[in-house]
Amino acid sequence: MLPMPARKSRPAPSWSASTRKAGAEASLRKADLAPEPIAQFRAWLEEALAAEPHEPTAMTLATSGLGGRPAARTVLLKGCDERGFDFYTNYGSRKARELADNPFAALVFYWPFLDRQVRVEGTVEKISREESAAYFATRPRTSQLGAWASRQSEPVAGRDDLERAFASLAERFAGVPVPLPDFWGGYRLRPDVVEFWQQRDNRLHDRFIYRLVSRGAGGTGAEWRIERLSP
Repeated sequence: MLPMPARKSRPAPSWSASTRKAGAEASLRKADLAPEPIAQFRAWLEEALAAEPHEPTAMTLATSGLGGRPAARTVLLKGCDERGFDFYTNYGSRKARELADNPFAALVFYWPFLDRQVRVEGTVEKISREESAAYFATRPRTSQLGAWASRQSEPVAGRDDLERAFASLAERFAGVPVPLPDFWGGYRLRPDVVEFWQQRDNRLHDRFIYRLVSRGAGGTGAEWRIERLSP
């Protein structure tokens, strides 16, 4: 897994019409695109990390269960390479239950300061326990304890119950590393469709979509078809 690019700090922008003209003046041409979408995504992510004032790795994750009722929420991208897009959650959460029933999901990244959007569709699978443990070890200790304390998406009588559970776990693991819970870990969305959208004047936006033709052996050497879409 390639490391996520470091985010560069910058002052928050003023959200005026004049500041947003920069994105509208940008353009996107097929000749400028990388031959595969992950490389193109990482190039855009680098620019978003430098330009966006708030959580450029935030992404909307949409799932649906067997009943077909969709649900969407914002999660954070925690890794991205030729294998796909990684995020972490509680395996008992609604998103996890829906992914167990229906492994197809979609992501949306929106970077308003750059007037850009990326849509991703594909199948989702759990990442290895070893990868989950390696990521969990990098989290702040309070976040590790919070993962243990919360039975995500389950009803809770009140915040006091959560805080008591957190305090009890802090005492339980005092002086030792907090282990990875059995009910918590990572997922990887393996894309087969990725769309890049760049805002342009007069609503004549630039849209290019990558569609997977063949995935290749071992997750490498995938072949993609690139098409321009009408805005």
